[in-house]
Amino acid sequence: MDHQYLRFLNDIASERKESLLRVTFNEQNESAGIIKMGGGMPNPKLSPIREGSLTLADGRMITLNEPLMEEALQYGSSTGYGPLMKQIESLTQRFHAPPCWPNTMMFVTAGSLSGLSLAIEAMISKGDYIIIDNPCYPGTLAITDPYKPRYLGVEADADGMNPESLRSVLSPWNPQKAREATHGVPKFLYTNPNGCNPTGGVTTTERKKEIYKIASEYNIIILEDDPYYFLQFRDQKDFPPSYLSLDVDGRVIRFDSFSKSLSAGLRVGYITGPQPLIKRLNYHQQCSVSHASMLSQVIISEILRLMGEDGFLEHVRKVQEFYRSQRDKMLDAATKHLSGLCQWDVPAGGMFFWMKVVGVKDTLKLTKKLSETKRVIVIPGVGFLPQENQASPYIRISFSTATKQEMDEGFRRIAELLKEEAAVNK
Repeated sequence: MDHQYLRFLNDIASERKESLLRVTFNEQNESAGIIKMGGGMPNPKLSPIREGSLTLADGRMITLNEPLMEEALQYGSSTGYGPLMKQIESLTQRFHAPPCWPNTMMFVTAGSLSGLSLAIEAMISKGDYIIIDNPCYPGTLAITDPYKPRYLGVEADADGMNPESLRSVLSPWNPQKAREATHGVPKFLYTNPNGCNPTGGVTTTERKKEIYKIASEYNIIILEDDPYYFLQFRDQKDFPPSYLSLDVDGRVIRFDSFSKSLSAGLRVGYITGPQPLIKRLNYHQQCSVSHASMLSQVIISEILRLMGEDGFLEHVRKVQEFYRSQRDKMLDAATKHLSGLCQWDVPAGGMFFWMKVVGVKDTLKLTKKLSETKRVIVIPGVGFLPQENQASPYIRISFSTATKQEMDEGFRRIAELLKEEAAVNK
């Protein structure tokens, strides 16, 4: 283990070792002509499934013939299906060109949340300080909350995490002492930089550079959770650089996903970062799920092969345009019904509006009443806060699947309830 990374791992992760069975599996699959009697793989001839086909939206077909289906239904490498690994490496080089690429490792995960869980649970110990977006994605809080961490929430707005707020929460520590300490200092910073859930914000290039600089000063690992990367509402060539693309020190662990671009149910994501850390995270995957579903990986790989990289990015452009159109429809409905009742920034990506309800300190009871009396479901802001027993005047509203008519009617009902509540509280 590279000594410079040892301080970031908790005691459990530091003790993890590579599975002998996984090593044997990789060796027997990488050596031509070898007699394979070491593994415990089921005989593929006994599977009741032989072939399969999928029809894409444009009418093209993907066929999994018998040899490919055998591979899809068998155990696989803990790092990922070989052809898919090459495809995601190409995408990563194209969009991020990591400066530390020779010392970078990747592996496929069962969705990006699985990778995020592997990383956090390898790094966090009970009572640790951790730096997070405030508000924060609830899936991340579900991972961290049981460890009873001391949250350092960094303010965020339409331009993403605020560097001044980050410096403020780090002000109790001297940067030099923080770099040298092995405990009692924040080890990682979690952020959702593009199409942030829940705010819809996109962190600007200038802010990312400053945040990366601060992380370097204090020797902090950046967990870049970016499942909405391809849902930014701008041309792909104008995407702000990722933290991974700025990473000259080997301090960024990045989480990507195909859930928003191809399929959520297939549960395929991937994790990228400094090899010493990523290797330890993969050891954890080896003794938990072994690997992401091979069938899902083969399907994703075959889609990418059929589309080609440029074809996939054209598909992504259409996905972007759809969600941008959905955002614009919701913006029209909000302006029509909620002006003066709520405040919001226009989302620059993702699937959500983050709205502040004027004159309301906490929206928890309001959202319950909205569901019960007006038959409209939105998420109260308290669910995105890193501390219990807090109040939030915000609500999160998704524009991913609602029709224009549903948005208009839903916001009309929200406005109706807000006006009724205001009249009662006069």
